[in-house]
Order: sequence, then C-alpha cells, then structure tokens
Amino acid sequence: MISTDLLPADKDPMGAAIADYFEHHKADRLRVFSSQFDEDEIPVKELFRTEKQMPLLERTALQLATGKILDVGAGSGCHSLALQEADKDVHAIDISPLSVEVMKQRGVQHATQTNLFDERFYESYDTILMLMNDSGIIGKLENLPAFFLKMKQLLRPHGCILMDSSDLRYLFEEEDGSYVIDLAGDYYGEVDFQMQYKDIQGDSFDWLYIDFQTLSLYAAENGFKAEMIKEGKHYDYLAKLSLQV
Repeated sequence: MISTDLLPADKDPMGAAIADYFEHHKADRLRVFSSQFDEDEIPVKELFRTEKQMPLLERTALQLATGKILDVGAGSGCHSLALQEADKDVHAIDISPLSVEVMKQRGVQHATQTNLFDERFYESYDTILMLMNDSGIIGKLENLPAFFLKMKQLLRPHGCILMDSSDLRYLFEEEDGSYVIDLAGDYYGEVDFQMQYKDIQGDSFDWLYIDFQTLSLYAAENGFKAEMIKEGKHYDYLAKLSLQV
C-alpha cells in the first residue's frame, strides 16, 4: 500500500540536511541505510545543482516539460527553479516540511507540502515530473496500478509523465556477463531505505527502481504507453508515459 503520509520535522533527515546546506552552504553527512546494501550517503551539495550541472536525462526532461507542470519530490527545488527561469508554470510538491520551506526561500513560487497519493490532492497537469529516481515513491511493483490510477486523475488529456529510473540488474552481474537473479523472490528493484542526518533519524521506507521493460508492461496494463526517451550511462533512463488514446 502506498503511503499518503507527510513527514513531521523531527522525522525529516533529508529536509534537515537541505535546510543546513541552504543556511550554511555546507552540511554534515546524510547517511543512507538499507537491509540490502552497505551504508551509503547522499552528497547534499548535489541536491542544489544548477541546470548546467544536471545530468543529460534531467535536462532533457526539463526541456520536454510543457503546460502546467507538477514537480514531484522537489527537494531543494532545483528543477522547479530551472523551469521558472524558462518561464514555465510549475507546482513543486514534497512530503518534507523543511524542504518546502527552503524551496520557498529560494524563490519557488508555488511549493506545498503535499503527498502525491493523498486522495485530497486533486489538481490537473499537462506534465508530471518524477526525476532523480523518483519512481521510487511507488515503493513496490504491486503499487503500480494505484500509481497509474492517480496519474489518470491528475493528468489532462494528452498529458504525460516524465520519469527517470535505474535498472539494478547490474548489481547481479557475474564475471562472464550473465545475471544471477532470484526469480522466485521479490522484484530485484524493490529496496528499503532509512536516512539519518545528525541526530534526526527517519522511518524506514520502500523505494522502487524499475527497469524499462517492466515499466512498459505495467503501463500497458493500466492504459498508458511507455516510450524510452533517452538512456543514461549506467543502466538509467528517462521514460515518457502517456495515456493511451
């Protein structure tokens, strides 16, 4: 089941890191834990990158975004600011209260603390942006029908979703180039994460990395057409999802 919650400030490690960096131009380690991987960290500075510093997939998505745009999981607002600079109409949402406050202070004109899946959130958009692996908020494959139903509610006729994700199969590659994946187990792109910043520890959450073939299959089953727009350098890609006419 997809979470419809908002984060409280005391459970918002990423927001706290974003707020620190915005105020002091530096931040401590934003630590990331998972039951599947070793401890990692997110370079907070990268969350404030300019359009020129963004990877090609993100820049391409910003160029393709038209009409009234929804920036999902907007974080520090870097994508929304780039869209505003191009005179585009964008609404930035995030479940993080501290991130939303930073976005407003940075000049994002329409930023709200909103959960995409809240049934009370019911506006209409021409483009829905889900960048920086933001397919992750779907959580698990079993949540994809609910995700596509929400997209049908939010998208205007001829609207589209621009989403980037990564195929994690490279983590299971053998020396001979073959892949060893447990087909009887959970989908290999279903991951759990937990973040910590200083003494602020967030709750564990599910995150979905989805390969393009699987995304295309679920899209077709739910009335959408998936189109590969561009492939990145390391199993990542940008997809366009449009309602089937």
